[in-house]
Amino acid sequence: MKTIDGIKCLIVDDIPQNLVALEALLQRDGVQFLKAHSAREALELLLQHNDIALALLDVQMPEMNGFDLAALIRGSERTRHIPLIFMTAGTHEQNWQFQGYESGAVDFLYKPIDPDMLTAKVNIFFELHRRKQELAQQLQERTEALRVNEMFMAVLSHDLRNPLQTIKMAATLLKRQTDASKNEELAERVLGNSQRMARMVEDLLDITRIRQAGGLRLTLADMDLARLCEAAVEDARQCSLERVLHYQTEGDTQGRWDGERLAQVVSNILGNAVKHGAADAPISVRLDGSQPGGVRLTIENGGTIPSALLPDLFKPFRGGERQPGQSEGLGLGLYIAQQIAQAHGGSIQVQSAEGQTRFEIRLPRQPLAQNRQAML
Repeated sequence: MKTIDGIKCLIVDDIPQNLVALEALLQRDGVQFLKAHSAREALELLLQHNDIALALLDVQMPEMNGFDLAALIRGSERTRHIPLIFMTAGTHEQNWQFQGYESGAVDFLYKPIDPDMLTAKVNIFFELHRRKQELAQQLQERTEALRVNEMFMAVLSHDLRNPLQTIKMAATLLKRQTDASKNEELAERVLGNSQRMARMVEDLLDITRIRQAGGLRLTLADMDLARLCEAAVEDARQCSLERVLHYQTEGDTQGRWDGERLAQVVSNILGNAVKHGAADAPISVRLDGSQPGGVRLTIENGGTIPSALLPDLFKPFRGGERQPGQSEGLGLGLYIAQQIAQAHGGSIQVQSAEGQTRFEIRLPRQPLAQNRQAML
């Protein structure tokens, strides 16, 4: 979930004391002040920062005055939405005010400026900007929720229907079958597709738990992560005898974790390495417990993940990577793995370039209290 950014306010004045005084007057939590001594410095700051809530511009500045700066701000698609307040120590000339409002200003203030009036005006724009950020976040969350709901419907109407149809056909054949030698083959087909359906249903249940409860629930216990990884590597070797897997461990691999959930993480990433990695390159699994605060597990394989997929690799129901009805799965494995790591207070990172892909899982030995979910 995207968090709401802090408020940014641009102040432009060629007198340093005025910049200091304005910042001191308007200073509050959650507000970042971008100070510029000239219009040129202000333009540089506008190039570096996005989503500025308000700009306070001095009118009388050397080289480029505030009106010219405002025209440049209004002429750019990135910055034309920024509210502008002009400030000047000049005389009360109506022509200046008209020019200021024609330049797109929302207000025109004369120095010395009443502190209470300026604070009240600025607070209004800060609050409007904060509400704009909140609305944008709500829109993003609802758009994502609609996308996930649509994918749920696609799963129910396509992905689960395919193995169910296979089970029905196999059961029908079993009922009519007179050749006992065919029964084992049909039973294996029923078992395999039922297991596939069970995995899909469990993934969907995990997604529901994450969305409704804000995270996965953990059952923590003292354990040795090395044994868990060794078992996962051995299972991968048995399922893919032609692949070469290297496993090594060092340091203290003891900690307090949810072993069943971490086995799900390791199996998923290792399974992806076996399935999608280069067949002629070995897979390397390294467990490093040399640091007192936590452990680090890395899984490397040959092959490169397409750069277009990397930004969305840990998103549920990744768009464009698969179509409903394909047998590869629901595109939920890496998302759930990331959620499991985060529930432990850890993280999963991926690097893929120059023919090599590397997943790195970091876990604290003891999840922090704020990262733990209620125990099952």
